[in-house]
Amino acid sequence: MATRKDLANAIRALSMDAVQKANSGHPGAPMGMAEIAEVLWNHNMRHNPTNPNWADRDRFVLSNGHGSMLIYSLLHLTGYDLPMDEIKTFRQLHSKCAGHPEYSYAPGIETTTGPLGQGITNAVGFAMAEKLMANQFNKPGHDIVDHYTYCFLGDGCMMEGVSHEACALAGTWGLGKLVAFWDDNGISIDGHIEGWYTDDTAKRFESYGWHVQSVDGHDSDAINAAIQKAKAVTDKPSLICCKTVIGMGSPNKSGSHDCHGSALGEEEVAATRANIGWNYPPFEIPADVYAGWDQKAKGAKLEADWNAKFDAYAKAFPAEAAEFKRRMAGDLPANWKQASDALIAATNEKAETIATRKASQNVIAALAPTLPEFLGGSADLTGSNLTSCGSFTHVDGKKPGNYISYGVREFGMFAIMNGMALHGGFLPFGGTFHMFSDYAKSALRMAALMKQRTVAVLTHDSIGQGEDGPTHQPIENTSGLRYIPNMDVWRPADSTETAVAWVAAAERDNGPSSLVLSRQNVPGIKHDTAHFDLIRKGGYVFSDVAGKADVIIIANGSELDLAIKAAAELSAAGTKVRVVSMPSTNVFDRQDKAYRDSVLTAGVKRVAVEAAHPDFWRKYVGLEGAVVGIDTFGESAPGGVLMKHFGFTVENVVKTVKSVL
Repeated sequence: MATRKDLANAIRALSMDAVQKANSGHPGAPMGMAEIAEVLWNHNMRHNPTNPNWADRDRFVLSNGHGSMLIYSLLHLTGYDLPMDEIKTFRQLHSKCAGHPEYSYAPGIETTTGPLGQGITNAVGFAMAEKLMANQFNKPGHDIVDHYTYCFLGDGCMMEGVSHEACALAGTWGLGKLVAFWDDNGISIDGHIEGWYTDDTAKRFESYGWHVQSVDGHDSDAINAAIQKAKAVTDKPSLICCKTVIGMGSPNKSGSHDCHGSALGEEEVAATRANIGWNYPPFEIPADVYAGWDQKAKGAKLEADWNAKFDAYAKAFPAEAAEFKRRMAGDLPANWKQASDALIAATNEKAETIATRKASQNVIAALAPTLPEFLGGSADLTGSNLTSCGSFTHVDGKKPGNYISYGVREFGMFAIMNGMALHGGFLPFGGTFHMFSDYAKSALRMAALMKQRTVAVLTHDSIGQGEDGPTHQPIENTSGLRYIPNMDVWRPADSTETAVAWVAAAERDNGPSSLVLSRQNVPGIKHDTAHFDLIRKGGYVFSDVAGKADVIIIANGSELDLAIKAAAELSAAGTKVRVVSMPSTNVFDRQDKAYRDSVLTAGVKRVAVEAAHPDFWRKYVGLEGAVVGIDTFGESAPGGVLMKHFGFTVENVVKTVKSVL
């Protein structure tokens, strides 16, 4: 029968063999955390390898994602559908064992990690979602939401600022079902970390409100005892500081940065085999070791027991059970289309002259009763982003609710939202000033990479926001977000386009959306009802002329009004102008060529108008066209003054159109 040492050494062997075969990767962390992983995955974590999507499974996050062979080894050994042939293709094209853990590639990967600090932040989101779902669905005697989130993290994660943002909030929330294991090995890529990381990490986490323990990371009994103590503390998240030796088992490279991010080398692999007593060729696991790791039968029983609990819950609370299943599946309510269609029609009928941030608030208020999965929030700008409304109840982890004050933590907010979306049961959205999407860019990119439905509400979208000045006036951010693959960016021109954008974001099940919204009022527009479906195509002909147009003016957001007025002036002088509203270039680009050509007709000169950097629009107007934009930082003055100062006037649009004809 295999010993626990044998089971841990299986991780070491698989990790060093896969990295060596690829001649690329990070063997040090998997080899150093092998005992921690064995204790957690074999003896504490509730999971079912035959159903990685079981709703009440414990979630596991490898925040130090560069050590990806650790999780691939665990998935393979415990019985997930990750055969040895996949392990052998580690870091190769289309392998399920990518260089860093990729969500949806291998079964059992809960989130994509690698950008350090975001994994632990996702884990905070998982734990927050678990707590909120438990508050909403559990009933006396029926705890159908009752699982832990476990996270491994290294020194690099501890150094990244986003981990501070998230872990401080986790302490405030009292997330008792979050247990993190710090791989305290004192090594990063540059070597021994005492020259750049001397925090008293334990005290720091204690100050956050965490329960903190320190153990020998190679003592299985001590690790197990620490986990039990952590689970006994129900009102605080737990950090288990595990003192480890990076590359444990390697006789010549352990304890050194030499094994952090490169293969050990054939000679050292052979020496390690001898040192740990692993007398098997590469990629061979003996039967007794497989038997010691196999979690399929145990996992199936755990899920079967939970299914019985859920059946009892469904008999007692059938409506709640159906709602739980719907929300965890990510399906919209049965009355969604009726409610969303009515909202768009009613919004159009009012045609209010309001800021699009205010229009967004109106939409949120209208949709919230239909979407109980809405989970809103803001990074300390609720009154400016207008992300809250009467349908929301603030929550801080101590009481039920569906609106979160994240504090001044833009990056943390969006990375936490990613964890919530991955957990299931929520449609999270968060607000900040558009300028500060820069702080959060990596988290927004990760949402797109993982195809998660989150919504960024980004207000104060241009120099039109006014007196706060250039530090708060984004001129490049909208284009930057548009360049993220799989991110839908909407910059609506009025309340109706805002409503359509929100509906499209809620319906999108394969990626995030960013809503770029104005601080200043924009004129209300009474659209033809035919526009409703056209707006959803991302770009459409707002107004046209008989016959072939002389010029096409493309605009969005607050600048659509300029385009409309400029077109009227040009038309009065005999120029045939088509006005195209382009609220989402990303969505427009996905339309078929025939539709795109019908909106932007070939051979017609084009002028784009947007209070943002002009270079982006060259893909639509070409070198022979023109862009009314801004390629400098703004200034501090009232918004209307700035728009005039920087050339966002009817006169300048008319002048620019004439210059291309």
